[in-house]
Amino acid sequence: MPITKIHTFRELSDGELLKRIEENIEALANLRFQKATSQVENSSKFTHLRREIARIKTILAERKKKAAQN
Repeated sequence: MPITKIHTFRELSDGELLKRIEENIEALANLRFQKATSQVENSSKFTHLRREIARIKTILAERKKKAAQN
């Protein structure tokens, strides 16, 4: 999984970002299930998904704060 840069997320709409969060949360749940059954191939995917979710949530919070100021 290549690291997605934050400027890539800034180009997406709010709806697309929310969809991306849902997909990442689902993928994270699947990884946790694989970990429980000892089938995880690459444990760094956990970190990648958690950080990507955090990046997206940060962008959404920034947009919400900017909209409230205007």
